[in-house]
Amino acid sequence: MSPALRKFSVCSMLGPFRKMSKKSLTYRLISRMAKSPALSTIFFSAILVFIYADSLMSNLSINTGEVLLSPQTTNPLVGGEGQVATSLNSLPGAVSTTPERRVEEETENEDPLILPFKASIDERMEWFRRKLPELKILKSNELSEKFHGRVLELFNNNCSAQFFMVWLSTAQSFGPREFLAVDSLFSTSPNGCLLILSSSMDTPKGYWILKPLLDRGFNVLAVTPDVPSLVKNTPAEAWLDDLKSGNMDPGSVPLFNHLSDLIRLAVLYKYGGVYLDTDFIFLKDLSGLRNAIGAQSINQVTKKWTRLNGAVMIFDIHHPVLLEFLKEYATTFNGNRWGHNGPYLVSRVLERIGDNSEYNITIFPPKAFYPVDWIKIANLFKKPETEADSKWADDTLADISSESYVVHLWSKRSRELKIEEGSVMARLIAKHCNICENIYDP
Repeated sequence: MSPALRKFSVCSMLGPFRKMSKKSLTYRLISRMAKSPALSTIFFSAILVFIYADSLMSNLSINTGEVLLSPQTTNPLVGGEGQVATSLNSLPGAVSTTPERRVEEETENEDPLILPFKASIDERMEWFRRKLPELKILKSNELSEKFHGRVLELFNNNCSAQFFMVWLSTAQSFGPREFLAVDSLFSTSPNGCLLILSSSMDTPKGYWILKPLLDRGFNVLAVTPDVPSLVKNTPAEAWLDDLKSGNMDPGSVPLFNHLSDLIRLAVLYKYGGVYLDTDFIFLKDLSGLRNAIGAQSINQVTKKWTRLNGAVMIFDIHHPVLLEFLKEYATTFNGNRWGHNGPYLVSRVLERIGDNSEYNITIFPPKAFYPVDWIKIANLFKKPETEADSKWADDTLADISSESYVVHLWSKRSRELKIEEGSVMARLIAKHCNICENIYDP
């Protein structure tokens, strides 16, 4: 018998059984094992096998539960002060598992919004007309028509602020970094309400991704957007009709980029609140800001902004500048230039508007929302190696913590970067997360 096994022998287990009658079958069996090393070894082997089997079955039951969870479940999943107890029927994963929905989930990685590589205009138009029937996001359906009611249900929850994010990729690609963005939002605005406009996250898979936050009572809901309803009675309504007719060139940039630009403008116009991309770390509460947007860069001499960015936008419902944004989108749409319908659009409109007091807009300096340029973002992910590195990290952390509301991570640049322990990013996240899981996973 090994030393470890001798140390933790069956004899040590006899204590609780000493008071048993010596005629007891249990006592006699345990006593016999205590005197026999062979029996002790068999006994402990059996225990190990039992523990392993029990663990395996528990994992299987958990995974199976994700698949077999019934849409008819009515037990409250979320509750508490200021929180409406919500049944599975009204949560993101509560969509009925019809054959059509199961096919959507099985094929969610097949993104019809990504154009053929290096296609000519004629090839692109032919491809787009062929793909139009598959572009469900452009149409209303039974699920998306519930959008408005589900939004009102979420926001009728004593929200300190209404937050919006758009996710048009697959639920599978909603990874640790995106989850960290949502997690850190609730670290600064625990009583806020977050609506994620996404058909892929409005599924059982999306529900299980968000479940750790729901279990802690946070108000987050993924809802399939009803794009025709969102743009109805706005300047973008005619644009959408033209696109759906198949007579408009969608451009060479993936269509989901352009639709994300449109949806964020439309949902802010229809509901008002705070829109943010999914690649931010939140440091301060944004609920006190109104009618604001941030500069990405400024002229170092004149201190005037040179480019704005729509990754953070905070506007009242029906704010007139949002109508101007939608009008600009519809009349100047260009699907071949990245950013033309996004950051360049808000820059064009606000440059044209100038200092018109009618719009009453606050333009924040870069440090508010974009304290680190995309070219330098990798530095925040690195562990300090020298004393000079450590001083830079301490100074940068202090500067960002004091002057910034959020930090944009520029996901296209940083998605594959590992957050190294001791880095500025690791220290920021550690102070601004609730669940704090998978911090170092890209």
